[in-house]
Amino acid sequence: MNQPTPAIVAQNAVRRLPRIALLLLCAAYLLPGLVGRGPWKSADITAFGYMAELARSTEGIARWFDPLLLGMRPETPALIPYWIGALAIKISPSWLNPDLAVRIAFALLLWGTFTATWYAVYYLARTARAQPVAFAFGGEARPTDYARAIADGGLLALIACLGLAQLGHETTPALAQLYFASHLFYGVAALPYRRVGPVIGLVVGTLGITLSGAPTVGLALAAGSVLYIAYERRRTAKLGADTSADDGPGYTGAALATMAGVTVLAAVLVFALGLPQWKITVDGNSLFNEIRSQGKLLLWFTWPVWPFAIWTLWRWRRQLSARHVALPLWFALVPLAATWTTDYSDRSLLLALPAFATLAAFALPTFRRSALALIDWFNVLLFSTLAALGWMYWIAMMTGKPPKPAASVARLVPGFVPEFSAIAFVLALAATIAWCWLVRWRTGRHRAALWKTLVLPAGGTALCWMLLMTLWLPPIDYARSYVPQVHAVAERVGQPSCIAELALSRPHIAALRHHGNFNVQPLLLGTNCPWLLVSPDTIERLHTIIPFDQWRFSGTLRRPSSPADDLLLYQKITPQ
Repeated sequence: MNQPTPAIVAQNAVRRLPRIALLLLCAAYLLPGLVGRGPWKSADITAFGYMAELARSTEGIARWFDPLLLGMRPETPALIPYWIGALAIKISPSWLNPDLAVRIAFALLLWGTFTATWYAVYYLARTARAQPVAFAFGGEARPTDYARAIADGGLLALIACLGLAQLGHETTPALAQLYFASHLFYGVAALPYRRVGPVIGLVVGTLGITLSGAPTVGLALAAGSVLYIAYERRRTAKLGADTSADDGPGYTGAALATMAGVTVLAAVLVFALGLPQWKITVDGNSLFNEIRSQGKLLLWFTWPVWPFAIWTLWRWRRQLSARHVALPLWFALVPLAATWTTDYSDRSLLLALPAFATLAAFALPTFRRSALALIDWFNVLLFSTLAALGWMYWIAMMTGKPPKPAASVARLVPGFVPEFSAIAFVLALAATIAWCWLVRWRTGRHRAALWKTLVLPAGGTALCWMLLMTLWLPPIDYARSYVPQVHAVAERVGQPSCIAELALSRPHIAALRHHGNFNVQPLLLGTNCPWLLVSPDTIERLHTIIPFDQWRFSGTLRRPSSPADDLLLYQKITPQ
């Protein structure tokens, strides 16, 4: 027996969010940070290094199944993300920087994530058990209008997630995993209503996520989806004629067989290519500290959607087996389990954001007006304060006044010399004016709309990201890039035939090859390079590795914002 729905929504509350406004918001979130910067430390530059090496490779198709960077395989057992980046480099025109070509390709992946999430929420909201209460005299929201409004809220919730901001703009396997996970989610959600699109989503999503560095999570999500499709087929078969038309035609046997076959194929490919890397890291001795650390990550990474998601689980607790609650709950729990048991905490948690956003969207039709007003004013104060602080510290950085904020910035980015950019200033000012207009519109008196509650969190997050990627992009790029350090190397050594390296990290090697165009070669392979870069980690045993009568210490090269990234430079002593 189905329990009554807690959603009470009138038709006038599901008016459509203007498409142009939604597209502009997505663009304001996607585009900032594409230009004006290079790859950042450390996962961003490392992933780009593998993509660039793959694009330059002349070893044939076999190398594409075994990406290498100076003989080292990636720490993340991924293939497809590196293929995407390498192909973007290969097909881009010569005047386009390779790192920009890769960022454009990965921005399209984020756009695809937005699209897949919107349609997943839309089809979940179409189901009968997700629909609002029918009024005695009519006037309740029509199913398609209600579903569209919930989907708009789901996309706004995804944009509002703080954890998406940085990882969603990097060129790492994590973003590709998010793209494929969202398409798998869409495929399962939309399969009762459509055939071709959802089946493609299931196939692409399952194979994509398992070959993008998250094989365990991907196979778990796919296997759970197969079990859920089988459960839904059995349930609808029992209900028979009592099944509402709003639930769609249902899951077919062919769809179930296709999904099961794709899951088996993905598992075979994963093990055939040697992609599984079990890295469960639960430590009973530090369990309390681990719980506290992961709890903090969960709270800020999924803010502000996690309170909405918890409210959804409470208000819809009698419909936990319903498609619109059970599916996003499963797609949230699997990445959460990976977050708590592996070393890739934030990147695993990233995969749960579409599901969290979906759960948050279904909280919207259950809130009271007083709660909505409190949420709105909190968001107005929070993001307005953050924007004001961003402007104040930027003015202090540019003018030196007030002195305390200026000194704080100088400590964070020592050696950085700020320069005024008219384009960045105009864009930041336009974003701030748009935020002021949005606040005025949201706090004004006008017709209610179901998605209004999430407009301010999404708009505020987009505003903060825009300010960071316009006003603050130069100091952020200076602090997170290896360019200053590579330039320091180039000033010392010029452009030699090669540079030997000893125990350098993958990010350093990728940065030296990309920013300095250096021919870096491992010292232990017997190179005859005139210069040697050494990691300070080897300093205690360095005398056992290199003969000091053949190498002269030439200096320490630092990243200005991170002494932990020091490089030791040695010059080969030429015999007289």
